[in-house]
Amino acid sequence: MSRIWTDHVILAVEDLDTAAGALAEREGLASAAGGRHPGWGTANRIVPLGETYLELVTVVDAEEAKASGFGRAVLRAVDDERPLVGWVVATDDIEGLASRLDLEVERRSRDRPDGSTLSWRLAGMEVAMDTGAFPFFVEWDGGPEDHPGAAEVEHDAAPRGIAWIEVSAEEERLRDWLGDADVPLRITEGDPAIHGAAIATGVAELVLRNP
Repeated sequence: MSRIWTDHVILAVEDLDTAAGALAEREGLASAAGGRHPGWGTANRIVPLGETYLELVTVVDAEEAKASGFGRAVLRAVDDERPLVGWVVATDDIEGLASRLDLEVERRSRDRPDGSTLSWRLAGMEVAMDTGAFPFFVEWDGGPEDHPGAAEVEHDAAPRGIAWIEVSAEEERLRDWLGDADVPLRITEGDPAIHGAAIATGVAELVLRNP
C-alpha cells in the first residue's frame, strides 16, 4: 500500500514579495524564491518547514490562470479574500494511488532561480482545488534534498512543520480519498472548504485561517 503524508499548504496572495516580507516581519519565517508554473498562470515562493512547507502563490498571467483549475482557484481565493486555497499530501506510489481513485497522473515541472529544474507528478488536482477540502497528491522526483521544504533560508523563528489542517467535508468520502494517510487533520461540519492550518514553531503555533 502506498504511504501518504502531509506535504504542504497553499496560501494565495496578491503579491509574493509583499506577502513574504510581512510573514518574515510578523512571524520570523523566511522564504525562498520558487518559480513560474507553466500552463497555470501562477508563480510561487516557498517557506521551508523541513519535510513540509508553506507555498505562497500568486497569479502572474490572468488569462493563462483562467484556463487551469489551479489558476482559477488562486484567482478565486484572492478575489474572495480567502487566502487558504488548498493543501497537498505526498505519496511514494502515485501510480497505485491514482489507479485506486481512478485519477490521471500529470507530470509537472518548474525552473528554479538557480537554473535547475524541479519536477514532480501529481493527481487529483481538479477535485482538490474545487473547494480546498480535499488535498491533491504529489510524488516528487529526486531525493529529500530536492524537496521544497529543504530549501536553505534563515528563519528568525524555529518552524517544526505543519501542525494541523482544518477542513469541512463529508468525512467518509475524505477518509476514502486519503486512504491510510498520516495527516494531522481536523474535520468539521459544513460545506466543503478549507478553513485553517497551523505551523508549529519553537514557542507557539502560527495559525492561518480563512475568514
